[in-house]
Amino acid sequence: MDEISPWIAPAHQFFAGRDIQHDYCRKTPDFTFEAFNTKDALWVVISWKKGRRLAFRAAYAPGADLRTEQLEEGENGVVFRLKANFGSYEVRLNFPLPEPSLLHCRTTLTPSMPLHIPFWPRDCVPLPAAAGKRPQAMATGKIHLRQTGLRSGLVFLDFTRPVHGSMLYFQNLSALNDYCNATETSLSDTVGGRWGEFGFSLPPTKEKPLPAGKPFIISDAWLLPDTARPAGEFALARQFLDMLSRVYSSLPPIQTTYRNWPDILKKSLHDLEQKSGCWAQVNGKSYLNAYVSDYATPPESMVQLAVLLPLTDYEEWSGEKQKVAAVIREGLPQFYDEKIGSVTRWLVSAEEKLDGSEEHKKPRVMDSWYLHHPLLNLSRLALKGERMARTLLLSSLDYIIKVARHFNYDWPVFYHLDTLEVIKAEAAEGKGGERDVPGIYAHVMLQAYELTKERKYLLEAKRAANALKGRGFNIFYQANNTAFASGAMLRLWKETGDKVYLDLSYLCLANIFKNVWLWDCDYGYARYYQTYFALFPLNDAPYTAVYEELEGFSAFHDYLNHAKGLEIMPAVRLLLAEFIKHMMHRSLFYYPPQLPPSVLSSDVKSGELDNKLWIPVEDLQDGWKTSGTVGQEVYGAGLPFALVPRHYYKIPEASMMVYIDYPTCSFIKRKDHTLSFVVQGDERLHCRMMLIPLDDKPLPLCQVTFSRQKPEGKRTPEGYLEFILLGNQRVRIKWEAPKKKSIKRSTKQLIKSL
Repeated sequence: MDEISPWIAPAHQFFAGRDIQHDYCRKTPDFTFEAFNTKDALWVVISWKKGRRLAFRAAYAPGADLRTEQLEEGENGVVFRLKANFGSYEVRLNFPLPEPSLLHCRTTLTPSMPLHIPFWPRDCVPLPAAAGKRPQAMATGKIHLRQTGLRSGLVFLDFTRPVHGSMLYFQNLSALNDYCNATETSLSDTVGGRWGEFGFSLPPTKEKPLPAGKPFIISDAWLLPDTARPAGEFALARQFLDMLSRVYSSLPPIQTTYRNWPDILKKSLHDLEQKSGCWAQVNGKSYLNAYVSDYATPPESMVQLAVLLPLTDYEEWSGEKQKVAAVIREGLPQFYDEKIGSVTRWLVSAEEKLDGSEEHKKPRVMDSWYLHHPLLNLSRLALKGERMARTLLLSSLDYIIKVARHFNYDWPVFYHLDTLEVIKAEAAEGKGGERDVPGIYAHVMLQAYELTKERKYLLEAKRAANALKGRGFNIFYQANNTAFASGAMLRLWKETGDKVYLDLSYLCLANIFKNVWLWDCDYGYARYYQTYFALFPLNDAPYTAVYEELEGFSAFHDYLNHAKGLEIMPAVRLLLAEFIKHMMHRSLFYYPPQLPPSVLSSDVKSGELDNKLWIPVEDLQDGWKTSGTVGQEVYGAGLPFALVPRHYYKIPEASMMVYIDYPTCSFIKRKDHTLSFVVQGDERLHCRMMLIPLDDKPLPLCQVTFSRQKPEGKRTPEGYLEFILLGNQRVRIKWEAPKKKSIKRSTKQLIKSL
């Protein structure tokens, strides 16, 4: 017998095959949307042509006294005004163009009395197919994705009976901040459920009721049905990315502002160099601590290279060598372990100082991804021409290949460096080991192949890639691993032409975008920082982390660079560009000087927290929790050194820089004082371009043209020139050359001065 709860039984009974008069109806080529007031709820029923139905509860009145007082139909939707014994509702249903089958429903409740909400049912109910008067069998299906913690408020599902179909449900949790501030509740884990009853459930009130007389948005739902039911993990990944991008492009945009990253870089560089708590001394050499003033933990290779790589990017961009980069380089060879023949995680001479306080902080214990990440960064340095990095990388490859083959490209969480004995097989029971490590291993192998042209490394990359098959939406172990894996799979597709690698690339990206914070938390402490489109470091992490976000940012830039000129999903270009844009805006708030002291934790797990120091905290939390609880993350200090070279283009001869918060490519600078380049992303959405003077000099006269729109620039208070432009177009900037003084005049002036 099919199972139902008391909160959906009335809906099943009401809609059980009877002919019912709707209050509103809208038909599209593939779907019918009907609204019904059943006295205890306002339901919107979505009907597929072939019989499947789903009911969405737009308003709820447990006392069964819901009355429609006004109904206003418009060209693209309808507004219901309803009364219940505890207050009034306004329900706005609309169908945003150009998506005829996308339903947007915003529900506003104005309580007539202080209102406690101890329970609220979920709002989506699959219904039996309408067929005659006899009740039909319950619809069956599968929920593939649901909200975990603070991640996006979504449910991605498909039907298996009566016939195929699928849907993405998205709750725009940004709209519910007023409710949470009034009731001191969190939106974590509010969208979920199981088949039969799923969707959004208002967080129950505890101490504080919803005050009377004030309107509160209690739901901002977006439902995108589809007639297709994808077969297999690759089709599911493509559909999820496509549907998410379509809903995303219809959402109310979250405004971004320009952040002065060159100025932030100077402050961060100063504090990184001068703050003694960032550094440890071992055998006469200096190494970066993982966290400020964390002297209990020995130096780690990952920490050194996570900062050195962005510093190297900045050195190339600025044309200036950095002392701090030279200090880091000097210590790198000390991480090579002669016993196994590879660079390892801990400084070899200090490994015995590990205190065993955590299961991975023990001598000879290796966390699988930690073996590969330093080698990935060494390979990036080697491809830049650094000999020492090349030597360390190539001398480590035999060992990591041995390990990969020993575990058959399916790595555990922890193992013994010497014996390869498994110490911890799974992250959690039934969840497998570090499931995305095959992707970062493949990336290392591809870098080695590019460096040496030896095909054995390409073969290893293919073997590792094949190990990712069949893992579906469970590839993600750690954000940076999965991000780099997506790029590795794209490169394998380019190298081999085998489309399965492109599909694996999309599968990795789908795993990424199920783990983002696609709403702006604006309650509690989070009123002082932005969270929109943040990336969570782990599947179950309760906070976002600067290091994994920085690595994701760099990996996505690399992905788009490799995808230049290739036919890839528009959804991928849109989502990657939007993640990058929002990171340029919100990652400023990882820095303690940008946060009120009350936001920062007084109890820090690792090291110390200095709220005047321009070194980022590891964690930004739910609005009801303080941030910086883990520590001030030195290995996240590379943030501005990665951002500036990728988003600022210097034109010294014009004494200006061009800033774009979308990724860009194809820069061409001509002798006629013209610069052209391509802004990536999607033409449905916007980004920001700034022309910024260098060295306090005024901007030259500039002529700006866009391939898709007429440019409209405005002066900012700082004297910059700002443009808002569409993605996916070419930009051309022509500036007036500075006037040269004649030699004759200059000579006269020189003689006069003498």
